[in-house]
Amino acid sequence: MKIEPEFDSLVPAQSFDRRSFIVTSLGAGFAVATQSALAQTAIKTDDAGLVAGEVKVPAKDGDMVTYRAVPAGATKPSVVLVVSEIFGAHEYIRDVCRRLAKLGYCAIAPELFARQGDPRQIASIPEIQAKITSKTPDAQVLADLDACVAWAAGKGADTSRLAITGFCWGGRIAWLYAAHNPGVKAGVAWYGRLVGAASEITPRQPIELAGQLKAPVLGLYGGLDAGIPLETIDAMEKALKQGSAAAQASEIHVYDNAPHAFHADYRPSYRKEEAEDGWKKMLAWFRKNGV
Repeated sequence: MKIEPEFDSLVPAQSFDRRSFIVTSLGAGFAVATQSALAQTAIKTDDAGLVAGEVKVPAKDGDMVTYRAVPAGATKPSVVLVVSEIFGAHEYIRDVCRRLAKLGYCAIAPELFARQGDPRQIASIPEIQAKITSKTPDAQVLADLDACVAWAAGKGADTSRLAITGFCWGGRIAWLYAAHNPGVKAGVAWYGRLVGAASEITPRQPIELAGQLKAPVLGLYGGLDAGIPLETIDAMEKALKQGSAAAQASEIHVYDNAPHAFHADYRPSYRKEEAEDGWKKMLAWFRKNGV
């Protein structure tokens, strides 16, 4: 039995509202703010044997452009939600999806900033933060991820084996989603912030939700990450020990000599040894938790 033919085609537009969604196509390449010589030597995963490309996922207020990669002819593959850094679903995130698809997963990376703007076209990181991420509500993001899960289920994927992973901004979201969706089996958060000020956009932080985790999360962090102090990681570990069963089953691994974004193979922060080890740990975490 093969996966439904619909998996090989785009989802027809349904109540698409161009006023709500500014970004309607993912384009190509890396985010402008991250362009460097290293982008030319980044890991490149082909799509041979895969069904990979843009789809439109019906969300609450229109269709959300999303990248998905899945093995061609797959039968009920497990699902991994891939949540981007502040740069959106650019080439690095799409490549991560293809890497996961080569291993048998249906990997889905929505453009979660599609209503706020296109961070891939903004050259300054502070400008991305001011114009895009600071205006993207957690509640909107969680609902959009729910929409991706519903879409995958409708296309024949096995959402009873659901995982989430995210990088930087997306690492924080991975923690939040593991506390939000009881259907998640495993989460892996790559250097996502754990603490922060409460606001209407970000009302609660991972450390506040540790006790409510519905799935065990593996946190992968860099000991030299200037933006995520080790004391916040220590505090999170203490919160996990006092939390739910899933929280107590969670783990955090710190790579002592790694900076922030050590998995980002297209940036100067990339650390090959730590990135490869983290990837192995992520896959083992998925397997351990039935994904």
